Amino acid sequence: MMKITCLSLTSLLTAVGLSFPVQAENFNHLNQLLSTKQCQLCDLSGSGLVMADLSGASLIGANLAGANLSQANLAGADLRGANLSGASLYGANLTGANLSSAIFNGTDLREAYLTNANLMGTNLQQAYVQGAKGIANNAATPELFYGWGLIETKEGNYREAIENHNKALMLNPEFAPAYLARGYALLRLGNEEGAILNAKMASELYEKQEDIQGKETSENFVKNIEAFQEARKKDRGNPQLDSIVRGVAGLMLQFLLKGGI
Repeated sequence: MMKITCLSLTSLLTAVGLSFPVQAENFNHLNQLLSTKQCQLCDLSGSGLVMADLSGASLIGANLAGANLSQANLAGADLRGANLSGASLYGANLTGANLSSAIFNGTDLREAYLTNANLMGTNLQQAYVQGAKGIANNAATPELFYGWGLIETKEGNYREAIENHNKALMLNPEFAPAYLARGYALLRLGNEEGAILNAKMASELYEKQEDIQGKETSENFVKNIEAFQEARKKDRGNPQLDSIVRGVAGLMLQFLLKGGI
């Protein structure tokens, strides 16, 4: 099974901060885009297009490096082969957009809408996708979806984390860390039985893969939840029990964040 190194996971968890050299925007090309929505191979680097209506625009091969497209409407736009390095597409509507072979080096796709977007031939590993909606299952690797899930978990976005782990497991049903991470997110949402089932599945897979530490971590997670459930029956409403379980769950999460896969 492919492993995520501590270095690559650290990169995933780094806040947006990459910088790219950006040339001054080409006003002729910018005016052409805004007036006709046709600007193939245009130089739009560094352009300010916040909340612009570019639905259905043809931007094949355009250079949009460093452009600000935050909350722009790019629904159905053709961005095949476009250079989006360092561009901000925060909250942008990319529903149904054709992003095939587009370059996403340091691109901000947080909170963007990507339902039915064509992402074939793209590499989202260096993009920032926290909160992005509708990323297709074939747009990334299991490891990448898993890493995104951990980012959402760190931010307390447990439902979004589960969605990413689900996609990782659809691509690789034997990806043990995704089961364990999904179990943690379920626990934080109050689904103790779901957390136990996922941790048990992780334990079985870790054993199959001869990962002793992963197996022990998963088993300890289950044991502590079950012990908490038993203690709760005898002493309801004891806040110390909740803190114990949170502490144990936190240790398990640290194991995953440190590259325990």
